[in-house]
Amino acid sequence: MGEPHAIVVGAGIGGLAAALALHRRGWRVTVLERAAAPRELGTGLTLMANALHGLDALGVGDPIRRQGVPDSPGGLRTADGRWLSRIDGAALERTLGTAALGIHRTALHRLLREALPASALVTGADVVDVDADLPAVTYRRNGTPTTLRADLVVGADGLHSVLRRRLWPDLPAPAYSGSTAWRAAIRWTAPVATAVTWGPGREFGTVPLGDGGLYWYAAETAPRGGHEPDELAAVRDRFGGWHEPIPALLAATPPEAVLRTDLFHLATPLPSYVRGRVALLGDAAHAMTPHLGQGAGQAIEDAVVLGAACAGGTDDLAGALAAYDRQRRPRSQAIARASARAARYGQQLRHPAAVALRDGVLRLTPARAALRAAARYADWRPPG
Repeated sequence: MGEPHAIVVGAGIGGLAAALALHRRGWRVTVLERAAAPRELGTGLTLMANALHGLDALGVGDPIRRQGVPDSPGGLRTADGRWLSRIDGAALERTLGTAALGIHRTALHRLLREALPASALVTGADVVDVDADLPAVTYRRNGTPTTLRADLVVGADGLHSVLRRRLWPDLPAPAYSGSTAWRAAIRWTAPVATAVTWGPGREFGTVPLGDGGLYWYAAETAPRGGHEPDELAAVRDRFGGWHEPIPALLAATPPEAVLRTDLFHLATPLPSYVRGRVALLGDAAHAMTPHLGQGAGQAIEDAVVLGAACAGGTDDLAGALAAYDRQRRPRSQAIARASARAARYGQQLRHPAAVALRDGVLRLTPARAALRAAARYADWRPPG
């Protein structure tokens, strides 16, 4: 029997992790990326313990830890700086087996890409169709259409997945969550906690990154499609009066570093992540709001489980894909629902009485209960 071949559509974090997981299990992989050059747009992210355990299983955990910064003790604050809840970082690490990590998206993307054979990545490949039974993918590159067949197709093509639209045409499009967000990665060497600050209908978060960098993000409940001529000025207008170091961080931010994105999620869950010999993962399967910090982590979990399920190559591939769906869909969809709830009771909460009640409950929550809540979704280990 020849070497099994998988096509991965999308070279984001989830797609590269899936390609690496399959490559390590003996598959030849072809990664089709729409962009003309390999890249990962964006700023920073936090890799929770589940994501790091997954990256360890892919053999890249150590170099990724060297590129990032372990989370410093933090928690939740109010806009005037008062702490609502503190997280004991050492206790969380003991519970989960590893500290969370702040890292720039480009560093994570590069390390995943470098772990694959250079020949695996095909850029400038705009996928336009998929056949789940052959399976085969049709894409355009330099204006020329090409159909490529394989034993398995993995759809990791993000929020607006072409494969999801082709294979589940009746599924509603991703829905606007009600929040818009600003993000930036800046140079910042002073110590800053990994923390989130809540105000009515708004939040501001900080994540230290490796190599003297820091990632901040801000979000507010707002109508869809809003934009300002100067997005940094818009952030200053909304958050510049909050506690330090938020005003100082905004003062250190170049205007061109700020990205604004409306937040969408897959509000109608997929009935399956598998159709024929096509498997979806990451945002293509379960796009979620970022309020639990689990988007990248769930994509990495998907990749690791898919690789483990397909370790037997093409032997009983249908059974392997059914096992992948059975293991991944309940957990990832539950976390997607929990993330939407976290938005409603966190950043999106605006009524003064409701905000006061929530804040009072958080202040009275015992530290051990807060620790369990923080660990709940990050407590995962790779199969086998």
